[in-house]
Parts: sequence; structure tokens; C-alpha cells
Amino acid sequence: MSEQHALFDPLLQDLSDRSRDEVLAAFSAVQYAAHPVAEVQLAGLRDVTLRRQVQRMLKLIGRTLVHVDGTHWTAGYDDDIAASLAAQGWQPLSAVDRAVLVLVLIHSVAIPRSEGILTGDSWKSARPTTVDELRTTRISGEERRLALQRLRAAGLIQLSGDHSGGPSYIPGPQLQRLTPAARRRLQDQLILAAAPASPIAEAIRARNGAPASTTPASTTTPASATTGDEA
Repeated sequence: MSEQHALFDPLLQDLSDRSRDEVLAAFSAVQYAAHPVAEVQLAGLRDVTLRRQVQRMLKLIGRTLVHVDGTHWTAGYDDDIAASLAAQGWQPLSAVDRAVLVLVLIHSVAIPRSEGILTGDSWKSARPTTVDELRTTRISGEERRLALQRLRAAGLIQLSGDHSGGPSYIPGPQLQRLTPAARRRLQDQLILAAAPASPIAEAIRARNGAPASTTPASTTTPASATTGDEA
């Protein structure tokens, strides 16, 4: 943090020592904690004025506050920054890692949501993806195993709590860093890929003004979902 003080000092110089410390603590927590931070734990998140200062600090580095479940906060890429990075071709995940991640998201989130089992726009899922569901003819067992390890290390997926039928996977905490707009776009793409004929897919196409027969050729993970250095 000390190396960044020169960037942030103009925003912090008029704060009291206590307020400055609270803002810096909140900034560090949302930026670097592996999981969203409870609002009640930090004054820099509870207090609206101090939280506004945290937001301004994040904006200077292309980030933004993301509200999670109404009681927690984290930081993710600003939508405009994420769009710019994607337009430049920035993608830290390999094709195999992206394919395995998409399979987990489809089986754990998109399919249950298209069936009405999962509601809302959270990534929390009680429907883990099994290893059998991750088997494809194009990804070898070794490639899949290594991809799962990398995705878990990045916090993009995690093991489910139930290991009775062998290891299974659910979305990881880093996906909570997606802004509402980025989350909605990714979830729409996943549903269109997983259940193109479902009523919810029809609703998505109608909302986006797309023809009823239009389905995505492929599903990609937005840059804002792959945080890398925050985990």
C-alpha cells in the first residue's frame, strides 16, 4: 500500500488519521481478501462517506465496489475497463481452463436456473458439478485435472462440501467480483448455451432484441471474472 500512497494522497489528505486508517483498511480488504468482506466488520464500509472514499480510490486503479448479498463488499473491474481489456484481447485463462470453468458454471448455475431450481443472480449453488459432467472428448483427463487445480488456485471454482460421490465443484468466490452488469451478461450467455429452448432463454433473447432462433456460438468468461492478482 505504501507505494500507492502518492496516488491516493490527494483523496486522503483531508481525512483525520482515524478516518484515513479506516478507509485504507477497507480498501485493502475489498481489493485483496479472497472472499467478500462483511460490511459490519469495517467502518470504511459501514460509513457511507468513508465508503465513497474507498470507491474513489478504486476508481483510480480501474476498479469499483461490488455489493454482494446486500451485506458484503468486494472489488471488481469497472465495466468500462473490463470492456477495454476484452477488446484488446486480454484473457489470462487458457482455452482449456475457460472450457472447464464454463462447464462448471453451466452445470452448477445455468442449468439449475433454466429449470427454475436456482433463482436470483448469485453464483451460490447447491448443485455441484461432478467429474463425470466435466468429461469431454476434447479435453484429456490430465488436462482437466490441471485445469481444475489452476481454477481452484485462482478462486474461480471450489470444491463442494459433499464428497460422498467423489470430488465435485461449484463456482468460486472470485466470481463475486463481477459487477451486476458483467454478471448478468455471463449468466445470460450460459443459459443460452445450456438451455437455448427454455422459457428463460426466450426471455433473454426478447430482452436483448435477438431473434428467437439466435444462440451464442460460444460462451466466454469476461475479463472482469478473472482477477488473478486479487486472490
